[in-house]
Amino acid sequence: MSFTQFKVFYALLCVGLGLIILLPTLTMVISLPSGEEFSEIYLLGSNHMAEDIPYRVSPNQVYRVYLGIGNHMGRLTRYRAYVKLGNQTQSFPNDSVGAPSSLKPIFEYGAILMDDDVWEKEIEFSFLNVSFSEKTCEISRLALDDNIISVDQLISWNANAHGFYCQLFFELWHYDTTASETQYQNRFVGFWLNMSAIR
Repeated sequence: MSFTQFKVFYALLCVGLGLIILLPTLTMVISLPSGEEFSEIYLLGSNHMAEDIPYRVSPNQVYRVYLGIGNHMGRLTRYRAYVKLGNQTQSFPNDSVGAPSSLKPIFEYGAILMDDDVWEKEIEFSFLNVSFSEKTCEISRLALDDNIISVDQLISWNANAHGFYCQLFFELWHYDTTASETQYQNRFVGFWLNMSAIR
């Protein structure tokens, strides 16, 4: 090995060792691109399966579902899941434009999650003070866990589907620290319920 080759080898060795020694410090200063940041929301039936989500329901009967929220935002995040109830003609979230439903929330669940944490809650619900006529169903109150909520929801008979249909859904919102406001995450889960089970 010539003296020139030895100098090149020695210089490369010094640079390599220097990088190895400085690597821990560099990782604190240089932030590498992280994976995609996202949040998740899911809904499962009483046996932790999607097939168990209720569909045909009767007044004054208790039903159970599991609502879950997952944080993959890379940081501590504060979440809100707004509960909404709507009939077939009312506004639902619009995925294509990222807009939430214009319906007012009837209840909300909150969770503060570290990155990669999951929050899950068993939710019990039942429909109270339900009255039927030939072409309408009126739901006056909804029991959600230990809360009785006035909903005053009027549902028209759907002749094509043979039922009174409403949707119970959950919109996922999070607190954006940059904007200092709670923002819709363009994520929601819900299920249609046929209130004609006793007809």
